[in-house]
This record gives sequence, C-alpha cells and structure tokens, in this order.
Amino acid sequence: MNKIFNFSKSRSSSGSGSGSSSSRSHSHSRKQGPSPQEALHRLRETEEMLTKKQEFLENRIQRELETARRSGTKNKRVALQALKRKKRLEKQLAQIDGTLSTIEFQREALENANTNTEVLKSMGYAAKAIKAVHENIDLDKIDMMMQDITEQQEIAQEISDAISHPAAFGSEFDEDELLAELEELEEEELSKKMTKVMPKVPTTSLPSRQVKSKKTTREEDAGMKHLKAWAL
Repeated sequence: MNKIFNFSKSRSSSGSGSGSSSSRSHSHSRKQGPSPQEALHRLRETEEMLTKKQEFLENRIQRELETARRSGTKNKRVALQALKRKKRLEKQLAQIDGTLSTIEFQREALENANTNTEVLKSMGYAAKAIKAVHENIDLDKIDMMMQDITEQQEIAQEISDAISHPAAFGSEFDEDELLAELEELEEEELSKKMTKVMPKVPTTSLPSRQVKSKKTTREEDAGMKHLKAWAL
C-alpha cells in the first residue's frame, strides 16, 4: 500500500509540475502580448464586422419605417411597434458608430506607433553602419592627409605665381626711361598734327615804306619843277 501511495503521489507531483510549467509558459506568452501587425489585423477584422452590422441596421431601420408608414392609418398597433423597433435599432446604430470611431482612432494610433518603431529600427541600423564605417577611419591619418593636401596646394600656387610673373623677362630696361621716351614721341606726333592743321603763311612780301617814300619824293620833285617853269 505504501508503494502504491508513493507512486500515485509522485505521479500527481510530476503532473502538477508539468501543468505549472505549461501555465508559466502560457502566462509568459500572455505577458509578451501580440505584435503590432497582429493587433492591426484584429482591429481591421472588427472594423469590417461592425461596418457590415451598421449596414444591416440601416436596412432594418428603413424597413421598420416603411412598415410604420403603411400601417399608420390601418393598424396603429403595428405602426407603433415598428417605430419602437426603429428606435431600438437607431440606438444600436449610434453605439456602433461610436465604437467604430474608437476603433478607428486606436487603429491609427497603432499604425503610427508601428511606423515610428520601424523608423527607429531603420535609424538604429543606419547608426550601426555609420559606427562601423567610422571605426575603420583613423583621425590622425586624416589630419596628416589634410596637411599634405594643404602643403601641395601651396606649392602649386607658388609654381603658378612664378610662371605667370613677368619679372623674369625684360628686367634690364628702366621703366622710367621708357616712359620719358614715350612722352617725347607723343609730343612729336602732336607737333606734326598741329603743323598740318595751322594755315600757311604767305611768302610774298608786302611793299615797304621805303618804296612809298621814293615815290613821294619823285612826285614832290616834279611839282617843284612845274612851279619853277610857271614862275619863269
């Protein structure tokens, strides 16, 4: 009897242990919760179901309204019952409208959260890639490379300045003497132009006063001779 009791006790303890382990795993899965995709799928299914229910209630309300109209003058009891059913259906429809609004808001919030999660995952992935790239870069080598580039640019600039500088040719001539000679040439050219522009001076000489005086003396002598002849 003791052996049977011990065997049954061990079986019950082993069974309870396996049951507790399965219950722990089940509770762990519950704590973990569904994924965003699963929750979105469930919300969309519920939204579709409520939309169909909404269409059904709208059709029922329309039929009850038509029944009340047909029976309004013939059977008031039937008309009143139809109107009561219409009111109950309208109340259910209003509740479904509110539920759909809540589900829509929850679905949009979950979609936004899922989008943000994916964006954060992508940004974390990119950050890891950037970190991996930077790990292969030595900052000291970059500084040395930039110094070499700057030095080579300065050398290239000096070479360009040396090639383009005109001091290597014609340095044996004095620039002041060349400017003075240029001024003389300009003055000569200006004098030639002025000579061409000025009017020519007449070459024939004007009758001198001496010629006039001789002519006057001759006339006076002729007059004296005429007076002498008249006096005689």
